[in-house]
Amino acid sequence: MAHSVRSRLAQAVTQGSKAERALASFMLGAIADLPFENAATVATRVGVSEATVGRFCRGLGYQSFRALKERLKDDIGDGPWLISDRLAEMRAAAGSDATGAAPGLELEIAGLVAVYELRRRAEWRTVVRRLAEVDRVVIAGFQTERGLAQYFANQLQYLRDGVQLADLSAGNFTEALASDRPRCLVIFEARRYSRLARLLAREARAMAVPVTLITDSYCTWTADADEVFPVPTQFSQFWDSTALMASLGNLMINDLFFELGERVEGRLARVAELYGAFTGHVGDPVVPVRK
Repeated sequence: MAHSVRSRLAQAVTQGSKAERALASFMLGAIADLPFENAATVATRVGVSEATVGRFCRGLGYQSFRALKERLKDDIGDGPWLISDRLAEMRAAAGSDATGAAPGLELEIAGLVAVYELRRRAEWRTVVRRLAEVDRVVIAGFQTERGLAQYFANQLQYLRDGVQLADLSAGNFTEALASDRPRCLVIFEARRYSRLARLLAREARAMAVPVTLITDSYCTWTADADEVFPVPTQFSQFWDSTALMASLGNLMINDLFFELGERVEGRLARVAELYGAFTGHVGDPVVPVRK
């Protein structure tokens, strides 16, 4: 069982040889990172041979380091277990795979880590607080990023009132530029950048409307926004992928949920009630669907 892995490691810390104590201490201290390790990397980190790692695992009752990780899996949860092994298998098969999926997967994993690192910036907290407190939030997206803006706006509308997707067809952006209500603007944009995106950002800032730009790493007009969150978009694919912009939006929505606290509970319940009454869900409805 997973618990027995920890127990055996803990026992090895006090009863094993010098090398075994070092290995056990390393594994216990980095247990959440073990899915990303293999026998060779562990050996390098601890300063022993790869064969020593194998003997250590067998001494604990596991056929290999990979088998130890597999037994430890249930103790951590449904995390990205054996990622390093899967990537190795994909690299081995890459020679017969014209799409080059293995490097792309590595780049996407690194990109997702970069998105989570953006959350640690001071301006992240500034944006979350603003989204919680400002009277009106306007979301804009252009070209293919229009869908990302729609998704973010729809998610945000579950948590608070006063959220609006900019109407691009009107051609005047009155939602952001012709209102007396305190407001902010969030723009999703990636290359090749729409001229409208930059013009809207400039005009909004000129009117003292805070602008948050969620873009790629190549944008050259970031000075036209108050906060900029550059998201990796190149993953060895034919087109740049903006999928991680949605991941960033989800993280921001999650933090906003906690920022709003008890204020959000009533709105969530009301939105769910209204959706159930007018549209309904598959299966047993939460409320009777209106006729």
